[in-house]
Amino acid sequence: MDEILRLFPDDIKDAIQHKVHKRWGELQEIRFRLNQPLELIYDTKTEWIHQVKPKQKDGIFVLNQLSSFSLYRMEDELREGYVTIEGGHRVGLAGKVNTLGGAVKAIKHITFFNIRIAKQKVNAAAPIAPFLYRDSSYMNTLFIGPPQTGKTTLIRDIVRLIATGWKSIPAKKVAVIDERSEIGGSIKGVPQHNVGLRTDLMDACPKAEGMMMMIRSMSPDILVVDEIGSKKDVQALMEAILAGVIVICSVHGQTLEEIKKRPSLQPLFQQDVFKRFVLLERQQQPGIIKEIYDQNGISILEKERCLANGVDRSTSIHRHHYMDRF
Repeated sequence: MDEILRLFPDDIKDAIQHKVHKRWGELQEIRFRLNQPLELIYDTKTEWIHQVKPKQKDGIFVLNQLSSFSLYRMEDELREGYVTIEGGHRVGLAGKVNTLGGAVKAIKHITFFNIRIAKQKVNAAAPIAPFLYRDSSYMNTLFIGPPQTGKTTLIRDIVRLIATGWKSIPAKKVAVIDERSEIGGSIKGVPQHNVGLRTDLMDACPKAEGMMMMIRSMSPDILVVDEIGSKKDVQALMEAILAGVIVICSVHGQTLEEIKKRPSLQPLFQQDVFKRFVLLERQQQPGIIKEIYDQNGISILEKERCLANGVDRSTSIHRHHYMDRF
């Protein structure tokens, strides 16, 4: 966790190390707010370091660490409201916003920081993979869930599985457009997370442009992007599908019905692009699957569960009795 601890002044770093100790694997977020106690969010609980209340000089220290003492280098990130650091960890920023012509120009007087810790959970997607593969082919799949439900963690692991192969399923060529550097956690273009043997990754590239670049240059079987939403994203996805490429992507949302009403996503539903929808639910521990739907919105997770055990009413794929079959 050196890439995270280096962000903080020594006294705050020491307090975090002492409090977290050997629980780094459970830590999800460090919330750093000026003049407020430091907040540590774990998988199952929240803790506070009350003796640590960051001052303005501490916030300036963090900003200097993030920007290597050059805020000009962070101009694009300040418009977006986050910075991705080594290891794929994302630092969210909030404070006073400067606008130009009604659009956000930058965040000024940054007083709130949210350090979201990226973790690779190998085989997190193993129970899901069989649902996405039928008749010797993967299917266009959309992961749906609110923030912090583990969409990126599952996307990263499904990339690894597809690009390496699992059980008797051969590996496929996978192209990843990692706009926020969260899937691969790349440093100078080299992924720090295991994304599989046959994965090619375009780091810090806008999704729409990156998808077209990868189709032209890397001839992928599978195209993977995280957090789609704009009309440009959707247009690029449609182009990829028309080129014969399978797409796997994610989107922020609570339910499938909500996503279907989103105007920018309408072309995807009008063309019945997706054959699988994986719905995640918000719990303290990320990566909990609530439902898996087919293209008609019918729960195939329930169907499989009933075939395996008619009295199992669990809603989490991690607790199903049929998991040994995967």
